[in-house]
Amino acid sequence: MTETTIGIGGAAESTDMVLNIGPQHPSTHGVLRLRIVLDGERVQHAEPVIGYMHRGAEKLFEARDYRQIIMLANRHDWLSAFSNELGVVMAVERMLGMEVPGRAVWTRTLLAELNRVLNHLMFLGSYPLELGGITPVFHAFREREELQTVMEEVSGGRMHYMFNRVGGLKEDIPAGWTGRVREAVASVRSRMDVYENLVLGNEIFRGRTRGIGVLSAEAVHAYGVSGPIARASGVDFDLRRDEPYLAYGELLDTLKVVTRTEGDCLARFECLLEQTLNSLDLADACLDRLAGLEPGPVNQRLPKVLKAPEGHTYAWTENPLGVNGYYLVSKGEKTPYRLKLRSASFNNIQALTELLPGTLVSDMVAILGSLFFVVGDIDK
Repeated sequence: MTETTIGIGGAAESTDMVLNIGPQHPSTHGVLRLRIVLDGERVQHAEPVIGYMHRGAEKLFEARDYRQIIMLANRHDWLSAFSNELGVVMAVERMLGMEVPGRAVWTRTLLAELNRVLNHLMFLGSYPLELGGITPVFHAFREREELQTVMEEVSGGRMHYMFNRVGGLKEDIPAGWTGRVREAVASVRSRMDVYENLVLGNEIFRGRTRGIGVLSAEAVHAYGVSGPIARASGVDFDLRRDEPYLAYGELLDTLKVVTRTEGDCLARFECLLEQTLNSLDLADACLDRLAGLEPGPVNQRLPKVLKAPEGHTYAWTENPLGVNGYYLVSKGEKTPYRLKLRSASFNNIQALTELLPGTLVSDMVAILGSLFFVVGDIDK
């Protein structure tokens, strides 16, 4: 009896393969690199490699005055420019002890919710695209265009609005603008069932996302994950309700914090969709309140050279992608001594090291896309 041993070459059964996803890859919103270690088709280890879009925003803040840093701050998350501006001006206003006119507060709240819808629509369209479904992205851009039109009319910008100012807004809203916003909101709402029927009703989409990439509530707390991703894992936290700013304290009857307990890719998409619908309701509530306000100023008169008093403060906002924090330190000069930016995507993307190990390569893009991040928001 002869025993024959047949080699399979290269000790393949025990050799891990290191694969680089990126830094240029169609499944990412920006330039991200993932270094993953594979055992066959299964991911053993994943390491997000960031910094390809880093431009030193926090250092640039120190060389610009309080009017100029607004322009820098609205660019890191290019889908949430208005919300990014908002956190900066709120921090400076808190340092100055400045009270913003009520008309500006309600207009800011309205624009923040419209900006939230614009952000979410991008991901509601692009996530199915990453899984092979091209149709939803066309719907998403049609709805975005209606809201972009009214945002452009009021601010003059399509992506980087530059409409916030320390003490209020750049200028008052145009005549008849609120009516056009109401029409745009109603039009978008009337077509949102597309995502319910076309995406959530698609058995292939559900098969690719249900039970995939489950993020536990413990991991959410450990990594500082926030926003719709955290709420999809059962973490019921939303700054608009739990520590109200702007006019959210008066909108608690309309504001609905959407949560799920599954923590998978499907739950994250469902949270995003329901939150979009709620933001449209909040926009209508803001329009109703604005209609009842008397005409008045939308900003405070500022000195030619604006200086914040010596000290420090922390302002945080519920941005579309999660919690953004702004730690402002002033030495009494016209520029910040330090402005530390805590961006939502930076913390959220760290969860990939927890989510990807043990999953199949084919599920990697589904998990990556479901974290709804913007790479500029990671790299700053």
